[in-house]
Amino acid sequence: MSSATTTAPADTSALTVQKVGGRIGAVISGVRLSGDLSPGTVAQIRTALLANKVVFFRGQDHLDEESHEAFGKLLGTPVAHPTVPSADGRYSLGIDSDHGGRANQWHTDVTFVPAYPAFSILRAIVIPPYGGNTLWANTATAYEGLPEPLRALADSLRAVHSNDYDYAALRPQAVPEALKQYKEVFTSTKFLTEHPVVRVHPETGERNLLLGNFVQRIAGLTGKDSRTLLDLFQSHIERPENTVRWQWQAGDVAIWDNRATQHYGVDDSDAHERKLRRVTIDGDVPVGVDGRSSTLISPEEVPDPSFGIASGASTAA
Repeated sequence: MSSATTTAPADTSALTVQKVGGRIGAVISGVRLSGDLSPGTVAQIRTALLANKVVFFRGQDHLDEESHEAFGKLLGTPVAHPTVPSADGRYSLGIDSDHGGRANQWHTDVTFVPAYPAFSILRAIVIPPYGGNTLWANTATAYEGLPEPLRALADSLRAVHSNDYDYAALRPQAVPEALKQYKEVFTSTKFLTEHPVVRVHPETGERNLLLGNFVQRIAGLTGKDSRTLLDLFQSHIERPENTVRWQWQAGDVAIWDNRATQHYGVDDSDAHERKLRRVTIDGDVPVGVDGRSSTLISPEEVPDPSFGIASGASTAA
């Protein structure tokens, strides 16, 4: 791992950012996350997040559901998941090993709706004695690493994303009844959304590959041709030099730019309990290199959740 440390401006002098990978990932130290952080501290966290794509904080055991959400509001508007009920009627979503939370597949959160989340904030509560790590991949450096002809091809393509896919094929060891219940909840509304394969990041201007396991097909191509291209582009995202791996401890918090990353929760902790909570922050509708925006194919609109606004029904400009 590479290591470089920078110190924040005067009002956040205790805050340090230490890179843990050359292309993605940094640990932020010297800050106790809460809803009361100063604007200067929040700005430093956001700057580090945009630069490193995912940032990690150790020792945040003081956070609970309320303070987790309060901190999230400093980064934007928390949003509910469009289909999965939240923990205790809050925006905080349970990512639990016993409720379908072993996401052993590369994905970007909730891309089956148009305005999927900008940021995700994941807090570790119970961590298994081994395994259960999470990997993140930088989709901007993945795009940059493509040969120019492949970049030009990707720029011109659009892909259809959906939350209705073959769960059993992705999790062959899962208990059938638990898998059935999880799918019924996750696909209680079935979404189809068309996104550009290359998204222009609204804050950094970088071009990012917008793919992952929610992609059904490349628009306008046959199944075989579509799968071949998807596998090709995805292989560049998953290259080890574009990734970082985090070994969780209870009390850790990870924040990632969901517009510039994919992530993968490794399912290798056997039957041990793993509990995390995630708060997601409202995003905006992606725009491709050609200036065309993402479009919702079905249903006609994103249904209202039981409270708040759903991810994908963005209020962000």
